[in-house]
Amino acid sequence: MNALTAWLERYLLPIAGRIGNQKHLVALRDAFIGTMPATMAGSVAVLINAIIRDLPTQFIDGYDATTIPIFREIIGINGYVWNGTLAIAGLIFAFSLGYNISKAYGVNELAGGIVSLSALIQGIAFSFSTTVETAVPKELVTTINDKFADAGWSATADGLTASGWGWLKLAHLDGNAFFTAMILGFIATIIYAKLMLANVTIKMPEQVPPAVSKAFAAIIPATAALYAIATFNFVFGKLTDGMLFIDWVQKFIAEPLLGLSQGFGAVLLVSILIQLFWFFGIHGMNVLAPVLEGIWGVAQIKNVNLFNEGGVELVKEQGYLWVRGSFDAYTMFGGSGGTLVLIIAILMFSKRADYRAVGKLSLGPGIFNINEPVMFGLPIVLNAIMFIPFILAPVVTTAIGYFATTAGLVNPVSQQVVWVTPPILLSFLATGLDWRAPIVTIICMIVAFFIYAPFVIAANKMVPGNDD
Repeated sequence: MNALTAWLERYLLPIAGRIGNQKHLVALRDAFIGTMPATMAGSVAVLINAIIRDLPTQFIDGYDATTIPIFREIIGINGYVWNGTLAIAGLIFAFSLGYNISKAYGVNELAGGIVSLSALIQGIAFSFSTTVETAVPKELVTTINDKFADAGWSATADGLTASGWGWLKLAHLDGNAFFTAMILGFIATIIYAKLMLANVTIKMPEQVPPAVSKAFAAIIPATAALYAIATFNFVFGKLTDGMLFIDWVQKFIAEPLLGLSQGFGAVLLVSILIQLFWFFGIHGMNVLAPVLEGIWGVAQIKNVNLFNEGGVELVKEQGYLWVRGSFDAYTMFGGSGGTLVLIIAILMFSKRADYRAVGKLSLGPGIFNINEPVMFGLPIVLNAIMFIPFILAPVVTTAIGYFATTAGLVNPVSQQVVWVTPPILLSFLATGLDWRAPIVTIICMIVAFFIYAPFVIAANKMVPGNDD
């Protein structure tokens, strides 16, 4: 064990440290965190609709919430909340990304957020065109072309075409925009930040109010950044016969990555890395946040939107089986490593006063998935006897949750639930009120308990202060 610990300290810890302190990755992590007020509000709206609109249909034949006056109005209000949150999650993320990158560089954050948002918007679809092939009488063809051309309608003997400009494509504004924002918004904001730091700015007299001076200082860097992205979009369209970069990213980057994320190997690898980083005192969730949120988080937003459109069946048909919230539901009860059951095992079996004292203090926070007290108080960090169960328990519980979901024993996670929600309740809410999900969580907790318990008992024989 000492040899393994030494090897990990020598090779893994420096890498983890560099990743955890890399300012661009930190900015990316903080950008995802920054979207939480909006995404959680949208998730609450979808969850309320699930409770009053979708859940009763499982038990009451002919139930229709839209015919019930109070419920009908609540559903409508929740629809507005969704419109301004999850429906445009990509826009919110783009601004948050630019803001946090600018903050990392020490330049005007507001202008950076606007630059990143503008870089994304300029490359999305602004028009639509739909053709329906059908036989159209000659007289109707003439009428449509003469009277409705200004409204975007045209007709031939073989079909009708509707087109228009000024329509922003919703699929370019939601979670589908995350990958494009991470590329274009990232590049645009860095160009802006570099020019700001190089003082390529308009300098105003000292008498000018600071807000005005800041805005003028950002004009040249922001303009240069947005023209750079615009030139790229223009050239890219010429080289791809009019294809938008956001569509190319979705097809050749986002979809393959999301597809790979559904494999058990990828899920397991991330679970192990989270635990390894934590064992050395580095917040594994924060280090891997760009991966967790950038891939599985995007998949979760897709599932939430699909649930809003057509319920759990549509999620099963078109959504993803394993998303960001799946880790919380089946692996991280009490925090990374499933440490809530470790605390229970300590309170049941430990004879060590130091372990029991930490266990009592950690139980309350652990119920709400806050495990820093036990991580650093027991500690688990660099505690050789806890290394094996801390790595093994999440591996096993991840496997249980993963295969239960892929086998159809539980619904996929389709709601975004705040991470401090107590275990069991969290999985129930996250799966759209699937009563089977808490059962799977309980099974995971029991299995993890039996993995931790022998090591807690073994620790009774060790002298406090010499756990290595």
